[in-house]
Amino acid sequence: MSMKFLLDLLPVILFFVSYKWSEGHKDATAEWLTQYLGFAVANGVVMAKQAPVLLATVVVVVATVLQVLILKILRKPVDRILWASLAIVVILGALTLWFNNEAFIMWKPTVVYWMMGVGFLVTEVILKKRMLRQMMGGQLDVPDAIWTRVGWAWAVFFVAMGFLNLYVAFVLYANDTDAWVTFKTWGTLALTLVFIVAQGVYLSRHALEPAGDAASGSRS
Repeated sequence: MSMKFLLDLLPVILFFVSYKWSEGHKDATAEWLTQYLGFAVANGVVMAKQAPVLLATVVVVVATVLQVLILKILRKPVDRILWASLAIVVILGALTLWFNNEAFIMWKPTVVYWMMGVGFLVTEVILKKRMLRQMMGGQLDVPDAIWTRVGWAWAVFFVAMGFLNLYVAFVLYANDTDAWVTFKTWGTLALTLVFIVAQGVYLSRHALEPAGDAASGSRS
């Protein structure tokens, strides 16, 4: 689980690091991108202003591809969400480069969040497959109705995060890509961790006692 968590964070961290580095080397980054990736840009030239986010876009595409390759090499299963994320980042990354416009890559988190929200709604609420219980290794014995509520909570959370990303990117910091990159990296991570902890507390409060423990408690 820890290795998968690190792999999931890899594209996000590399996006942030490459963006911040290129912020201090805009001209060199623009020149390098124009020289080696000019064919992928509509006018063939990358401007210094857009260079940081374009480099970060290239890096996140490569990192996501590597993420899949590493799992394949280790013979680990590649989640459907990762395949979908790879397709989304490649398509939106290519559009970002071609049109020299960061708006496309800014939509990527929202598309992924909404896709995950729909996924939780279908698997947890409609089909009741209880993927969350399987992901937790079956460690908690919780009433079925509680799992359904948690499924709803995750679905709503991801939909809300998608809207929040759009608000931050195009309203709150409409002309500040740097602020959006910081929020995308650390703000969303913090919100997700808080939500996970809250879900853990909620589940633990509704966990059923093992039959053996309940019987021994009644005898005492």
